[in-house]
Amino acid sequence: MKAAVCNEMFGKRDIEWVFQFAAETGFHGVEIAPFTLAESVTEISPERRKEIRSVAKKAGVEIVGLHWLLVSPKGLYMNTTDDEVRNKTFEYFCHLIEFCGDLGGTVMVLGSPQQRNVPDGMPRDRIWKITRQFFTDCLPLARKRGVTICIEPLAREETNFINTAAEGIKLVDEIGSRCFKLHLDVKAMHDEARPIEAIIESSRGYLAHFHANDANKKGPGFGDTDFVPILRALKQTGYGGYVSIEAFDYDPDPLVMAREGLAYLKKCHAAATV
Repeated sequence: MKAAVCNEMFGKRDIEWVFQFAAETGFHGVEIAPFTLAESVTEISPERRKEIRSVAKKAGVEIVGLHWLLVSPKGLYMNTTDDEVRNKTFEYFCHLIEFCGDLGGTVMVLGSPQQRNVPDGMPRDRIWKITRQFFTDCLPLARKRGVTICIEPLAREETNFINTAAEGIKLVDEIGSRCFKLHLDVKAMHDEARPIEAIIESSRGYLAHFHANDANKKGPGFGDTDFVPILRALKQTGYGGYVSIEAFDYDPDPLVMAREGLAYLKKCHAAATV
């Protein structure tokens, strides 16, 4: 099991500190939320990008990729019918692809619920077509930089657009590119009617990245979710990507959550392989 941790868990700590902590704790990789490094990735110079990549390599961890892509700068909206805003968002998304490639990352997870909601009264089929075209237009650059864009189904309390793995798979099928895949998140899958293991099984061949957390928004092992069947399902489907810890409630402490969350995942992984 390749395990990673998301850097925003550690607040304002420097990314260099995060890399070192991750390596010492036993993580194989770090997943970066761009807004933790700068308001806009265009502010991060080529020299700083090389430095970030070098520091990660020296620490002994891989930069997995990016998530929380459209939190900043303000005013981004992926599938709006406002051409000016959408074009601005597309331009920034291309900057994110370049940034991910410069860091050596290979995965970009599109969650960003507030930047993809369907406005009241707007035909969903029109928004679907806009979304499909947005990602299709990104693919030439993604292929060039070796980056896979992953759509993340999210719970209905977070967004009203793409709430199930089946909807994510439909979009992946329609786009039809090896650079556009599915991302699954345990917390979000709790919102579906099906068991999580069944969702993972139905996503066989589509899944490129995975977030481990509990329905209570804490890290794995800090709630009631049993990760043994989850990790067993991932193994049985042949998933070979990262299992990345992403939490939203850090009580009692993010460092404790990262350490104990990883230990719990390792324990469950061992049990899942029996």
